[in-house]
Amino acid sequence: MIAFLFYLPFLFLFVVLAVYAERKISAFMQDRLGPMVVGKYGILQTVADVLKMLQKEDIKPYAVDKKLFLLAPFIIFASVFAGFAVLPLTSDLRGSTAETGIYFLLGVVSLDVVGILMAGWGSNNKYSLFGSLRSVAQIVSYEIPLGLAVLCVIMVSQTLDLQEISYQQGIFNSGDLVENGTITSMGGMLSWNIFRHPFLIIVFVIFFVASLAESNRTPFDLPEAESELIGGFHTEYSGFRWAVIMLSEYGIMLLVSILAVVLFFGSWNTIFPNIAGLPLAEWTSGQPGTLAGQAWGIFWLISKSLVLIFVQMWVRWTLPRVRVDQMMAISWKYLTPIGLLMVFVAGVWRLWVI
Repeated sequence: MIAFLFYLPFLFLFVVLAVYAERKISAFMQDRLGPMVVGKYGILQTVADVLKMLQKEDIKPYAVDKKLFLLAPFIIFASVFAGFAVLPLTSDLRGSTAETGIYFLLGVVSLDVVGILMAGWGSNNKYSLFGSLRSVAQIVSYEIPLGLAVLCVIMVSQTLDLQEISYQQGIFNSGDLVENGTITSMGGMLSWNIFRHPFLIIVFVIFFVASLAESNRTPFDLPEAESELIGGFHTEYSGFRWAVIMLSEYGIMLLVSILAVVLFFGSWNTIFPNIAGLPLAEWTSGQPGTLAGQAWGIFWLISKSLVLIFVQMWVRWTLPRVRVDQMMAISWKYLTPIGLLMVFVAGVWRLWVI
């Protein structure tokens, strides 16, 4: 219910704001103004674009496989949105209580490749087919380093429960510590996995690069390469179905960003530690079960995720698109071997350091 009551409405709002933000960020980086006409500073431009797009005709080319063509966008969105079901929101609010939630998330999100392949094959368009085949190769390849990065966090945390991983990275007040020998009494960012276990900095880099590929974001936007494939696997889509595909793309950006925050950056916990006699962590966390605790938890989780989304946008408008062979080499020659090495390091760290 958390996924439907919070994440679904937030996802719609996020897409509208993120598209506007990305236009402005790209304009700033290219010394342009970006949208400026609809609303003050163009803030309503995305709303106008959405209204226009929803009124467009849902075109179905004559030669498409109609069942595959019509169903594919919803398969893509459903597989992405299902991943939100296991994400924690605050110390008390979470989706599914499955103890193997992280495995479910990785498994169900990988099903979006089925929808992409359906879209490419069902479109009866060679460019769409090429784009979908690229996406299959890309997602299957980068799921391996992504999974290895997640496995490193699981090994040091000794749990598959995302909420438990969140609890291990926080402190609520000076009299309520997690006494397992791994949480500092100061809390804040000093309790985050990436600082308590410094080798996870490398693991996070692997996770972030692999998440860009999973999201089909530049420099790994080969399935949608406009200069080569017109529009990639969604070339033949228009109107509402095209909107669903774009909603899925921004949805997986948000999903992997929240997952990264949960695994590496303290989840819904505050960034401020208790230092110099000031209980900053307590002041900026609130007590579990209280309204303040819920509000602070949502604020920290979403704000950290938005920072990572900004970095994704920054990367998109900075780096050029890689070639297909370079994309595969990055995964198989670099990220996967380094990921395997980090799994070994995580095992040694768990046995000898913690």
